[in-house]
Amino acid sequence: MAQVTQRPTAGDGDADGAVGPAAVPKGFRSAELGWPELRRIPHPPRRLPVLGDVVGVNVRTPVQDSMRIAGQLGPIFRRKGFGKEIVFVWGAELAAELADEARFAKHVGLGVANLRPVAGDGLFTAYNHEPNWQLAHDVLAPGFSRDAMAGYHPLMLDVARQLTARWDAQEAAGESVDVPGDMTKLTLETIARTGFGHDFGSFERSRPHPFVTAMVGTLTHAQRRNVVPPLLTPLLLRGAERRNAAHMAYLNRTVDDVIAARRASGKGEGAGAEARTGDLLDRMLEVAHPETGERLSPENIRRQVITFLVAGHETTSGALSFALHYLARHPDVLARAQAEVDQVWGDADEPAYEQVAKLRYVRRVLDESLRLWPTAPAFAREAKHDTVLGGVHPMRPGAWALVLVAMLHRDPAAWGEHPERFDPDRFEAAAVRSRPPHVFKPFGTGARACIGRQFALHEATLVLGLLLRRYDLHADPGYRLRVVERLTLMPEGLRLGLTRRG
Repeated sequence: MAQVTQRPTAGDGDADGAVGPAAVPKGFRSAELGWPELRRIPHPPRRLPVLGDVVGVNVRTPVQDSMRIAGQLGPIFRRKGFGKEIVFVWGAELAAELADEARFAKHVGLGVANLRPVAGDGLFTAYNHEPNWQLAHDVLAPGFSRDAMAGYHPLMLDVARQLTARWDAQEAAGESVDVPGDMTKLTLETIARTGFGHDFGSFERSRPHPFVTAMVGTLTHAQRRNVVPPLLTPLLLRGAERRNAAHMAYLNRTVDDVIAARRASGKGEGAGAEARTGDLLDRMLEVAHPETGERLSPENIRRQVITFLVAGHETTSGALSFALHYLARHPDVLARAQAEVDQVWGDADEPAYEQVAKLRYVRRVLDESLRLWPTAPAFAREAKHDTVLGGVHPMRPGAWALVLVAMLHRDPAAWGEHPERFDPDRFEAAAVRSRPPHVFKPFGTGARACIGRQFALHEATLVLGLLLRRYDLHADPGYRLRVVERLTLMPEGLRLGLTRRG
Protein backbone atom coordinates (compact mmCIF):
# COMPACT_ATOMS: atom_id res chain seq x y z
CA MET A 1 0.00 0.00 0.00
CA ALA A 2 1.00 3.61 -0.47
CA GLN A 3 3.26 4.93 2.21
CA VAL A 4 1.27 6.67 4.92
CA THR A 5 2.47 8.21 8.15
CA GLN A 6 -0.39 8.31 10.62
CA ARG A 7 0.71 11.54 12.22
CA PRO A 8 -1.98 14.20 11.99
CA THR A 9 -1.19 17.37 13.89
CA ALA A 10 -3.44 19.40 16.14
CA GLY A 11 -6.20 21.10 14.23
CA ASP A 12 -6.17 18.64 11.32
CA GLY A 13 -9.57 17.29 12.22
CA ASP A 14 -10.52 14.13 13.99
CA ALA A 15 -11.48 10.72 12.82
CA ASP A 16 -13.65 9.99 9.86
CA GLY A 17 -17.02 8.50 10.62
CA ALA A 18 -15.89 5.07 9.54
CA VAL A 19 -15.94 3.73 13.08
CA GLY A 20 -17.93 4.41 16.19
CA PRO A 21 -21.62 4.55 17.07
CA ALA A 22 -23.86 5.40 14.18
CA ALA A 23 -26.61 7.98 14.23
CA VAL A 24 -29.56 6.14 12.67
CA PRO A 25 -33.32 6.61 12.35
CA LYS A 26 -35.29 6.41 15.56
CA GLY A 27 -36.24 2.88 16.48
CA PHE A 28 -33.25 1.22 14.81
CA ARG A 29 -30.90 -0.52 17.23
CA SER A 30 -27.49 0.01 15.73
CA ALA A 31 -25.82 -2.17 18.37
CA GLU A 32 -27.47 -5.18 16.73
CA LEU A 33 -26.95 -4.02 13.13
CA GLY A 34 -29.94 -6.13 12.16
CA TRP A 35 -27.68 -9.15 11.54
CA PRO A 36 -29.11 -12.43 12.96
CA GLU A 37 -25.60 -13.50 13.96
CA LEU A 38 -22.10 -12.15 13.55
CA ARG A 39 -20.05 -15.13 14.70
CA ARG A 40 -18.81 -16.04 11.23
CA ILE A 41 -17.40 -12.55 10.67
CA PRO A 42 -13.89 -12.09 12.11
CA HIS A 43 -12.94 -9.23 14.39
CA PRO A 44 -9.59 -7.92 15.68
CA PRO A 45 -7.93 -9.87 18.48
CA ARG A 46 -7.75 -8.62 22.07
CA ARG A 47 -11.34 -7.39 22.20
CA LEU A 48 -12.04 -5.84 25.60
CA PRO A 49 -15.31 -5.95 27.55
CA VAL A 50 -17.40 -2.78 27.09
CA LEU A 51 -14.59 -0.97 25.23
CA GLY A 52 -14.44 -3.42 22.34
CA ASP A 53 -11.71 -3.30 19.68
CA VAL A 54 -9.79 -0.30 20.95
CA VAL A 55 -6.29 -1.75 21.28
CA GLY A 56 -3.97 0.05 18.88
CA VAL A 57 -6.70 2.33 17.54
CA ASN A 58 -5.93 5.89 16.49
CA VAL A 59 -9.21 7.81 16.64
CA ARG A 60 -7.85 10.40 14.21
CA THR A 61 -7.23 7.88 11.42
CA PRO A 62 -10.03 5.28 11.54
CA VAL A 63 -10.05 4.73 7.77
CA GLN A 64 -6.34 3.93 7.72
CA ASP A 65 -6.74 1.82 10.87
CA SER A 66 -9.55 -0.08 9.16
CA MET A 67 -7.43 -0.55 6.04
CA ARG A 68 -4.68 -2.08 8.16
CA ILE A 69 -7.14 -4.38 9.93
CA ALA A 70 -8.77 -5.31 6.61
CA GLY A 71 -5.44 -6.59 5.34
CA GLN A 72 -5.25 -8.87 8.37
CA LEU A 73 -8.84 -10.11 8.58
CA GLY A 74 -9.98 -10.40 4.98
CA PRO A 75 -12.84 -9.15 2.77
CA ILE A 76 -15.43 -8.88 5.56
CA PHE A 77 -14.77 -8.09 9.20
CA ARG A 78 -16.29 -6.31 12.16
CA ARG A 79 -15.15 -3.75 14.70
CA LYS A 80 -16.77 -2.92 18.01
CA GLY A 81 -16.51 0.09 20.26
CA PHE A 82 -18.54 0.96 23.37
CA GLY A 83 -21.19 -1.62 22.55
CA LYS A 84 -21.63 -0.58 18.92
CA GLU A 85 -20.50 -2.97 16.21
CA ILE A 86 -19.90 -2.24 12.54
CA VAL A 87 -19.44 -4.73 9.71
CA PHE A 88 -16.90 -3.69 7.07
CA VAL A 89 -16.87 -5.11 3.55
CA TRP A 90 -14.17 -4.61 0.94
CA GLY A 91 -13.97 -7.80 -1.10
CA ALA A 92 -14.94 -7.19 -4.73
CA GLU A 93 -17.57 -9.95 -4.88
CA LEU A 94 -19.27 -8.88 -1.66
CA ALA A 95 -19.16 -5.20 -2.64
CA ALA A 96 -20.79 -6.07 -5.96
CA GLU A 97 -23.64 -7.72 -4.08
CA LEU A 98 -24.09 -4.66 -1.89
CA ALA A 99 -24.29 -2.53 -5.07
CA ASP A 100 -27.37 -4.49 -6.18
CA GLU A 101 -30.20 -1.91 -5.98
CA ALA A 102 -32.81 -4.66 -5.88
CA ARG A 103 -31.42 -5.93 -2.57
CA PHE A 104 -29.67 -2.96 -0.95
CA ALA A 105 -30.03 0.80 -0.60
CA LYS A 106 -28.00 3.65 0.85
CA HIS A 107 -27.72 3.63 4.62
CA VAL A 108 -27.38 7.02 6.29
CA GLY A 109 -25.35 6.59 9.44
CA LEU A 110 -21.95 7.17 10.93
CA GLY A 111 -20.55 10.67 10.39
CA VAL A 112 -23.03 11.38 7.60
CA ALA A 113 -26.02 11.29 9.96
CA ASN A 114 -24.16 13.58 12.36
CA LEU A 115 -24.28 16.25 9.63
CA ARG A 116 -28.08 16.25 9.57
CA PRO A 117 -28.41 19.15 12.05
CA VAL A 118 -26.99 21.41 9.33
CA ALA A 119 -27.68 19.49 6.08
CA GLY A 120 -30.98 17.88 7.06
CA ASP A 121 -32.71 16.15 4.16
CA GLY A 122 -30.24 17.43 1.60
CA LEU A 123 -29.25 15.07 -1.19
CA PHE A 124 -26.30 13.58 0.70
CA THR A 125 -27.81 13.26 4.17
CA ALA A 126 -31.48 12.46 3.44
CA TYR A 127 -32.89 9.15 4.60
CA ASN A 128 -34.32 7.02 1.81
CA HIS A 129 -37.89 7.51 3.02
CA GLU A 130 -37.71 11.32 2.97
CA PRO A 131 -39.55 12.67 -0.11
CA ASN A 132 -37.36 15.74 -0.58
CA TRP A 133 -34.49 13.56 -1.79
CA GLN A 134 -36.31 12.40 -4.93
CA LEU A 135 -37.86 15.84 -5.46
CA ALA A 136 -34.50 17.60 -5.29
CA HIS A 137 -32.82 14.95 -7.44
CA ASP A 138 -35.42 15.27 -10.20
CA VAL A 139 -35.36 19.07 -10.13
CA LEU A 140 -31.56 19.37 -10.05
CA ALA A 141 -30.47 16.52 -12.35
CA PRO A 142 -30.83 18.67 -15.52
CA GLY A 143 -28.35 21.07 -13.90
CA PHE A 144 -25.68 18.45 -14.62
CA SER A 145 -26.60 17.78 -18.24
CA ARG A 146 -24.12 18.21 -21.06
CA ASP A 147 -25.57 21.60 -21.97
CA ALA A 148 -25.41 22.77 -18.37
CA MET A 149 -21.82 21.58 -18.04
CA ALA A 150 -20.83 23.47 -21.19
CA GLY A 151 -22.32 26.58 -19.61
CA TYR A 152 -20.23 26.12 -16.45
CA HIS A 153 -16.99 25.70 -18.41
CA PRO A 154 -16.16 29.42 -18.85
CA LEU A 155 -16.67 30.06 -15.14
CA MET A 156 -14.40 27.13 -14.30
CA LEU A 157 -11.74 28.69 -16.53
CA ASP A 158 -12.14 32.05 -14.77
CA VAL A 159 -11.44 30.47 -11.38
CA ALA A 160 -8.53 28.45 -12.75
CA ARG A 161 -6.97 31.68 -14.04
CA GLN A 162 -6.93 32.99 -10.48
CA LEU A 163 -5.09 29.86 -9.38
CA THR A 164 -2.48 30.09 -12.13
CA ALA A 165 -1.94 33.80 -11.46
CA ARG A 166 -1.20 32.91 -7.85
CA TRP A 167 1.10 30.05 -8.83
CA ASP A 168 2.89 32.19 -11.43
CA ALA A 169 3.77 34.71 -8.73
CA GLN A 170 5.00 32.02 -6.35
CA GLU A 171 7.01 30.31 -9.08
CA ALA A 172 8.64 33.60 -10.02
CA ALA A 173 9.55 34.13 -6.35
CA GLY A 174 11.04 30.63 -6.10
CA GLU A 175 8.38 29.55 -3.59
CA SER A 176 6.71 26.17 -3.36
CA VAL A 177 2.90 26.02 -3.44
CA ASP A 178 0.44 24.75 -0.82
CA VAL A 179 -1.39 22.19 -2.90
CA PRO A 180 -4.33 21.22 -0.61
CA GLY A 181 -4.89 24.82 0.46
CA ASP A 182 -4.96 26.16 -3.08
CA MET A 183 -7.06 23.28 -4.42
CA THR A 184 -9.60 24.00 -1.67
CA LYS A 185 -9.76 27.65 -2.71
CA LEU A 186 -10.16 26.67 -6.35
CA THR A 187 -12.93 24.13 -5.83
CA LEU A 188 -14.88 26.28 -3.36
CA GLU A 189 -14.87 29.21 -5.79
CA THR A 190 -15.79 26.93 -8.69
CA ILE A 191 -18.92 25.42 -7.09
CA ALA A 192 -19.91 28.75 -5.53
CA ARG A 193 -19.73 30.68 -8.80
CA THR A 194 -21.05 28.05 -11.19
CA GLY A 195 -23.80 26.79 -8.92
CA PHE A 196 -24.85 29.86 -6.97
CA GLY A 197 -23.37 32.97 -8.55
CA HIS A 198 -21.38 33.77 -5.41
CA ASP A 199 -17.76 34.87 -5.07
CA PHE A 200 -16.04 34.02 -1.78
CA GLY A 201 -12.89 35.90 -2.78
CA SER A 202 -10.75 32.96 -1.68
CA PHE A 203 -7.68 33.92 -3.69
CA GLU A 204 -7.59 37.39 -2.20
CA ARG A 205 -7.25 35.90 1.28
CA SER A 206 -4.09 34.81 3.04
CA ARG A 207 -6.09 32.49 5.30
CA PRO A 208 -8.96 30.10 4.50
CA HIS A 209 -12.35 31.70 4.08
CA PRO A 210 -14.46 31.48 7.27
CA PHE A 211 -16.86 29.24 5.36
CA VAL A 212 -14.06 26.69 4.99
CA THR A 213 -13.17 27.01 8.68
CA ALA A 214 -16.79 26.47 9.69
CA MET A 215 -17.14 23.55 7.27
CA VAL A 216 -14.03 21.80 8.59
CA GLY A 217 -15.20 22.39 12.14
CA THR A 218 -18.59 20.87 11.40
CA LEU A 219 -17.07 17.82 9.68
CA THR A 220 -14.63 17.39 12.55
CA HIS A 221 -17.39 17.52 15.13
CA ALA A 222 -19.46 14.97 13.20
CA GLN A 223 -16.50 12.60 13.41
CA ARG A 224 -15.86 13.22 17.10
CA ARG A 225 -19.42 12.31 17.94
CA ASN A 226 -18.81 8.89 16.41
CA VAL A 227 -15.95 8.00 18.74
CA VAL A 228 -17.32 9.41 21.98
CA PRO A 229 -19.88 7.28 23.88
CA PRO A 230 -23.26 9.07 23.88
CA LEU A 231 -23.43 9.13 27.68
CA LEU A 232 -20.11 10.98 27.80
CA THR A 233 -20.90 13.47 25.05
CA PRO A 234 -22.18 16.21 27.41
CA LEU A 235 -19.01 15.89 29.50
CA LEU A 236 -16.35 15.47 26.81
CA LEU A 237 -17.79 17.58 24.00
CA ARG A 238 -19.41 20.49 25.85
CA GLY A 239 -17.07 23.10 24.40
CA ALA A 240 -17.02 21.36 21.02
CA GLU A 241 -20.82 21.41 20.92
CA ARG A 242 -20.82 25.19 21.40
CA ARG A 243 -18.23 25.66 18.67
CA ASN A 244 -20.17 23.39 16.36
CA ALA A 245 -23.35 25.37 16.95
CA ALA A 246 -21.46 28.54 15.99
CA HIS A 247 -20.06 26.88 12.87
CA MET A 248 -23.50 25.67 11.78
CA ALA A 249 -24.97 29.11 12.40
CA TYR A 250 -22.28 30.65 10.20
CA LEU A 251 -22.93 28.16 7.40
CA ASN A 252 -26.65 28.89 7.59
CA ARG A 253 -26.15 32.66 7.61
CA THR A 254 -23.80 32.52 4.65
CA VAL A 255 -26.20 30.45 2.58
CA ASP A 256 -29.17 32.60 3.60
CA ASP A 257 -27.26 35.65 2.35
CA VAL A 258 -26.52 33.95 -0.98
CA ILE A 259 -30.20 33.06 -1.45
CA ALA A 260 -31.38 36.52 -0.38
CA ALA A 261 -29.03 38.16 -2.89
CA ARG A 262 -30.45 36.00 -5.69
CA ARG A 263 -34.02 36.83 -4.73
CA ALA A 264 -33.16 40.53 -4.50
CA SER A 265 -31.81 40.40 -8.05
CA GLY A 266 -35.33 39.76 -9.31
CA LYS A 267 -34.77 36.09 -10.09
CA GLY A 268 -36.14 33.12 -8.22
CA GLU A 269 -39.74 34.37 -8.23
CA GLY A 270 -41.33 31.10 -9.31
CA ALA A 271 -41.56 31.77 -13.01
CA GLY A 272 -41.99 28.07 -13.71
CA ALA A 273 -40.95 26.43 -16.97
CA GLU A 274 -40.11 29.76 -18.59
CA ALA A 275 -37.83 30.89 -15.77
CA ARG A 276 -34.13 31.45 -16.26
CA THR A 277 -32.37 28.29 -15.09
CA GLY A 278 -28.77 29.28 -15.52
CA ASP A 279 -27.38 27.57 -12.41
CA LEU A 280 -28.35 25.25 -9.57
CA LEU A 281 -29.76 28.01 -7.39
CA ASP A 282 -32.03 29.18 -10.19
CA ARG A 283 -33.37 25.66 -10.48
CA MET A 284 -33.93 25.38 -6.73
CA LEU A 285 -35.82 28.66 -6.58
CA GLU A 286 -37.72 28.59 -9.85
CA VAL A 287 -38.32 25.07 -11.14
CA ALA A 288 -41.17 22.78 -10.15
CA HIS A 289 -41.09 19.01 -10.44
CA PRO A 290 -42.05 18.19 -14.05
CA GLU A 291 -44.69 15.65 -13.02
CA THR A 292 -46.01 16.65 -9.60
CA GLY A 293 -45.55 20.41 -9.72
CA GLU A 294 -43.95 20.34 -6.27
CA ARG A 295 -41.26 22.87 -5.35
CA LEU A 296 -38.41 22.77 -2.90
CA SER A 297 -39.23 24.49 0.38
CA PRO A 298 -37.07 27.42 1.55
CA GLU A 299 -35.63 25.25 4.32
CA ASN A 300 -34.73 22.47 1.93
CA ILE A 301 -33.15 24.93 -0.51
CA ARG A 302 -30.84 26.09 2.27
CA ARG A 303 -29.92 22.48 3.02
CA GLN A 304 -29.25 21.69 -0.62
CA VAL A 305 -27.02 24.74 -1.05
CA ILE A 306 -24.98 23.79 2.03
CA THR A 307 -24.72 20.23 0.71
CA PHE A 308 -23.42 21.35 -2.67
CA LEU A 309 -21.02 23.94 -1.28
CA VAL A 310 -19.48 21.46 1.16
CA ALA A 311 -19.56 18.23 -0.82
CA GLY A 312 -19.00 20.01 -4.13
CA HIS A 313 -15.58 21.30 -3.18
CA GLU A 314 -14.18 19.16 -0.38
CA THR A 315 -13.91 15.89 -2.30
CA THR A 316 -12.71 17.45 -5.57
CA SER A 317 -9.95 19.40 -3.81
CA GLY A 318 -8.68 16.16 -2.30
CA ALA A 319 -8.79 14.35 -5.63
CA LEU A 320 -6.78 17.09 -7.32
CA SER A 321 -4.26 17.17 -4.48
CA PHE A 322 -3.61 13.43 -4.60
CA ALA A 323 -3.32 13.53 -8.40
CA LEU A 324 -0.74 16.32 -8.26
CA HIS A 325 1.19 14.40 -5.61
CA TYR A 326 1.42 11.31 -7.82
CA LEU A 327 2.25 13.30 -10.95
CA ALA A 328 5.17 14.97 -9.18
CA ARG A 329 6.39 11.59 -7.90
CA HIS A 330 6.25 9.90 -11.31
CA PRO A 331 8.13 11.96 -13.92
CA ASP A 332 7.30 9.48 -16.68
CA VAL A 333 3.59 9.84 -16.01
CA LEU A 334 3.96 13.62 -15.79
CA ALA A 335 5.73 13.79 -19.16
CA ARG A 336 3.17 11.56 -20.84
CA ALA A 337 0.27 13.61 -19.46
CA GLN A 338 1.91 16.87 -20.54
CA ALA A 339 2.46 15.50 -24.03
CA GLU A 340 -1.21 14.60 -24.30
CA VAL A 341 -2.31 18.10 -23.23
CA ASP A 342 0.04 19.67 -25.77
CA GLN A 343 -1.22 17.42 -28.53
CA VAL A 344 -4.94 17.80 -27.78
CA TRP A 345 -4.94 21.56 -27.15
CA GLY A 346 -2.49 22.49 -29.88
CA ASP A 347 -1.51 26.14 -29.75
CA ALA A 348 -4.34 27.11 -27.38
CA ASP A 349 -3.46 27.91 -23.78
CA GLU A 350 -6.99 27.02 -22.66
CA PRO A 351 -9.33 24.33 -23.96
CA ALA A 352 -12.81 24.48 -25.39
CA TYR A 353 -15.36 22.46 -23.46
CA GLU A 354 -15.19 19.52 -25.87
CA GLN A 355 -11.40 19.27 -25.60
CA VAL A 356 -11.41 18.42 -21.89
CA ALA A 357 -12.99 15.00 -22.47
CA LYS A 358 -10.25 14.24 -25.01
CA LEU A 359 -7.61 14.25 -22.25
CA ARG A 360 -8.01 10.52 -21.78
CA TYR A 361 -4.63 9.87 -20.17
CA VAL A 362 -5.03 12.82 -17.78
CA ARG A 363 -8.38 11.34 -16.80
CA ARG A 364 -6.66 8.01 -16.15
CA VAL A 365 -4.24 9.78 -13.82
CA LEU A 366 -7.20 11.23 -11.94
CA ASP A 367 -8.99 7.88 -11.78
CA GLU A 368 -5.88 6.09 -10.54
CA SER A 369 -5.41 8.71 -7.83
CA LEU A 370 -9.05 8.24 -6.80
CA ARG A 371 -8.51 4.50 -6.77
CA LEU A 372 -5.64 4.68 -4.31
CA TRP A 373 -7.15 7.44 -2.18
CA PRO A 374 -10.89 7.83 -2.83
CA THR A 375 -11.63 11.12 -1.13
CA ALA A 376 -14.99 9.70 -0.02
CA PRO A 377 -13.42 6.54 1.45
CA ALA A 378 -16.50 4.55 2.47
CA PHE A 379 -20.26 4.30 2.06
CA ALA A 380 -22.91 2.28 3.90
CA ARG A 381 -25.54 -0.02 2.40
CA GLU A 382 -28.58 -1.53 4.09
CA ALA A 383 -30.69 -4.55 3.18
CA LYS A 384 -34.13 -3.84 1.73
CA HIS A 385 -35.44 -7.26 2.72
CA ASP A 386 -34.21 -10.56 4.13
CA THR A 387 -31.16 -11.61 2.17
CA VAL A 388 -27.89 -13.50 2.51
CA LEU A 389 -24.61 -11.76 1.73
CA GLY A 390 -22.04 -13.93 0.00
CA GLY A 391 -24.28 -16.95 0.50
CA VAL A 392 -23.11 -17.07 4.14
CA HIS A 393 -24.14 -13.99 6.10
CA PRO A 394 -27.90 -13.53 6.66
CA MET A 395 -29.14 -9.94 6.86
CA ARG A 396 -32.51 -8.68 8.02
CA PRO A 397 -34.23 -5.61 6.52
CA GLY A 398 -32.32 -2.56 7.72
CA ALA A 399 -29.14 -4.50 8.45
CA TRP A 400 -26.20 -2.54 7.09
CA ALA A 401 -22.54 -2.80 6.27
CA LEU A 402 -19.85 -0.27 5.47
CA VAL A 403 -18.12 -0.66 2.10
CA LEU A 404 -14.48 0.31 2.69
CA VAL A 405 -13.82 1.81 -0.74
CA ALA A 406 -10.15 2.47 -0.09
CA MET A 407 -9.64 -1.29 0.30
CA LEU A 408 -12.11 -2.34 -2.40
CA HIS A 409 -9.85 -0.36 -4.73
CA ARG A 410 -6.92 -2.47 -3.54
CA ASP A 411 -8.50 -5.92 -3.77
CA PRO A 412 -5.96 -8.09 -5.66
CA ALA A 413 -8.85 -10.13 -7.06
CA ALA A 414 -9.86 -7.07 -9.08
CA TRP A 415 -6.63 -5.09 -9.44
CA GLY A 416 -3.87 -7.69 -9.69
CA GLU A 417 -0.80 -8.57 -7.66
CA HIS A 418 0.41 -5.04 -6.92
CA PRO A 419 -2.71 -2.98 -6.26
CA GLU A 420 -0.79 -0.42 -4.20
CA ARG A 421 1.29 0.60 -7.23
CA PHE A 422 0.33 3.83 -9.01
CA ASP A 423 -0.40 2.95 -12.64
CA PRO A 424 -2.82 5.05 -14.72
CA ASP A 425 -2.87 2.39 -17.44
CA ARG A 426 -5.18 0.38 -15.19
CA PHE A 427 -7.87 2.61 -16.70
CA GLU A 428 -7.17 1.88 -20.35
CA ALA A 429 -10.42 0.82 -21.98
CA ALA A 430 -9.37 -2.81 -22.39
CA ALA A 431 -8.23 -3.05 -18.77
CA VAL A 432 -11.51 -1.57 -17.54
CA ARG A 433 -13.51 -4.06 -19.61
CA SER A 434 -11.49 -6.96 -18.22
CA ARG A 435 -12.35 -6.17 -14.59
CA PRO A 436 -15.55 -7.24 -12.85
CA PRO A 437 -18.20 -4.55 -12.32
CA HIS A 438 -18.56 -2.51 -9.15
CA VAL A 439 -14.87 -2.48 -8.19
CA PHE A 440 -14.32 1.27 -8.72
CA LYS A 441 -16.62 3.35 -6.55
CA PRO A 442 -15.14 6.78 -5.73
CA PHE A 443 -18.59 8.42 -6.03
CA GLY A 444 -20.70 5.86 -4.21
CA THR A 445 -23.15 3.56 -5.95
CA GLY A 446 -26.67 3.25 -7.23
CA ALA A 447 -29.49 5.77 -7.17
CA ARG A 448 -27.85 7.70 -4.32
CA ALA A 449 -24.44 8.02 -5.98
CA CYS A 450 -23.02 11.54 -6.20
CA ILE A 451 -25.22 13.64 -8.50
CA GLY A 452 -22.31 15.95 -9.26
CA ARG A 453 -19.74 13.37 -10.32
CA GLN A 454 -19.57 14.54 -13.96
CA PHE A 455 -19.18 18.13 -12.77
CA ALA A 456 -16.31 17.09 -10.49
CA LEU A 457 -14.59 15.02 -13.18
CA HIS A 458 -14.81 17.79 -15.78
CA GLU A 459 -13.52 20.37 -13.31
CA ALA A 460 -10.65 18.19 -12.09
CA THR A 461 -9.58 17.10 -15.59
CA LEU A 462 -9.71 20.70 -16.81
CA VAL A 463 -7.60 21.97 -13.91
CA LEU A 464 -5.03 19.20 -14.22
CA GLY A 465 -4.74 19.92 -17.95
CA LEU A 466 -4.22 23.63 -17.34
CA LEU A 467 -1.55 23.02 -14.70
CA LEU A 468 0.26 20.41 -16.80
CA ARG A 469 0.23 22.76 -19.77
CA ARG A 470 1.83 25.52 -17.70
CA TYR A 471 4.19 23.93 -15.18
CA ASP A 472 6.67 21.21 -14.47
CA LEU A 473 6.03 19.83 -10.98
CA HIS A 474 8.80 19.08 -8.49
CA ALA A 475 8.22 16.91 -5.44
CA ASP A 476 9.94 17.59 -2.14
CA PRO A 477 12.24 14.55 -1.79
CA GLY A 478 11.78 14.61 1.98
CA TYR A 479 7.98 14.50 1.87
CA ARG A 480 6.15 11.29 2.77
CA LEU A 481 2.45 11.07 2.07
CA ARG A 482 0.38 11.74 5.17
CA VAL A 483 -3.37 11.43 4.88
CA VAL A 484 -5.66 13.46 7.12
CA GLU A 485 -9.24 12.30 7.66
CA ARG A 486 -12.34 14.49 8.15
CA LEU A 487 -15.12 12.47 6.52
CA THR A 488 -13.05 12.97 3.38
CA LEU A 489 -9.36 12.22 2.78
CA MET A 490 -6.74 14.85 1.99
CA PRO A 491 -2.94 14.79 1.76
CA GLU A 492 -1.48 16.77 4.64
CA GLY A 493 1.35 19.25 4.27
CA LEU A 494 1.79 18.68 0.53
CA ARG A 495 3.87 21.36 -1.16
CA LEU A 496 5.27 21.24 -4.67
CA GLY A 497 7.92 23.23 -6.50
CA LEU A 498 7.07 24.69 -9.91
CA THR A 499 8.92 25.62 -13.08
CA ARG A 500 7.13 27.42 -15.91
CA ARG A 501 7.28 25.43 -19.12
CA GLY A 502 8.73 27.09 -22.18
